[in-house]
Amino acid sequence: MELCQLANGTTVKEFILLGFGVGQQVRFLLLIFFIILYMLTLAENITIVTVVLLDSHLTRLPMYILLSNFSWLEMCYVTTTVPRMLFDLIYPQGIISFHSCFFQFYIFFSLGSTECFFLSTMSLDRYLAICHPLRYPQIMSPSSCYILVVVCWVLGFLWFLIPVILISKLSFCGPKIINHFLCDPEPILSLACPPLGITPSVCQMFMNGLVFVNVVFVLLSYGVVILTLMKPSFQGSRKKSFSTLSFHLLVVTLFYGSVAGMYLAPGGGSPSEVTKVVTVFYTAVTPFLNPMIYCLRNDQVKEALGRLWKRREKLLRSKVTT
Repeated sequence: MELCQLANGTTVKEFILLGFGVGQQVRFLLLIFFIILYMLTLAENITIVTVVLLDSHLTRLPMYILLSNFSWLEMCYVTTTVPRMLFDLIYPQGIISFHSCFFQFYIFFSLGSTECFFLSTMSLDRYLAICHPLRYPQIMSPSSCYILVVVCWVLGFLWFLIPVILISKLSFCGPKIINHFLCDPEPILSLACPPLGITPSVCQMFMNGLVFVNVVFVLLSYGVVILTLMKPSFQGSRKKSFSTLSFHLLVVTLFYGSVAGMYLAPGGGSPSEVTKVVTVFYTAVTPFLNPMIYCLRNDQVKEALGRLWKRREKLLRSKVTT
């Protein structure tokens, strides 16, 4: 990736992240809040990954294979932004190198794209489980699930490669100040020298395409599931199925609602502080809420935790007796 040139011919080697632009006392409170939120988010998602990996029953179930990988994704996603956010709360207006900025931009958007594909895959899983229960074990075998997981990661990391390269090739006129706590395309593009050419249109096209395709797929999948659950001929627990479905829809609504507010609204209308609050919500808050919505209220996960706890107690007793 080449370093960009300023209008006066000098090379852009770094940017300045303004962060939240608040006083010292508020910064300290935000620092404590985000540290606690980050640690809880990691603890929740590590718990889910550990439980699924160690419990032989959950390891074979497609939904939990997907959820454990989704939890790993959430840990990566939140780690891409929050540690840097904490650093900037300690050292306001922190400097970030050109390469570090675009690396964060690429990883952040690639993980966000991967999450979109994961949400679609999990909606496909629920569709097959409820609408085609007899064929479900064959279609969604563990090997099929791992193939879908790999496809989600590969598509996610390929999707925004072209927009990131196009933006990195632009010239920058200065100042080098990014009015945000992360390297986001809109504030970066605002620093670029006109004409920007097709770059903004290409970025918007990739974002709109990503959200549109996945949202339509998710809505169609869950729509068919709801219609199937409403049929008198449906055999199974409607209450349990609707409960699981409602949790999935809540996660989808939280994620796509905040993303749509940030990136699909008509350009540049939102005040910068509102933009930062919305960004905090989908970068730090939703990864904290998702494990509780998906798993920690789930009976099968609770039972698996109980089995692991009993196994731990047995090991401790055996060590004591020996």
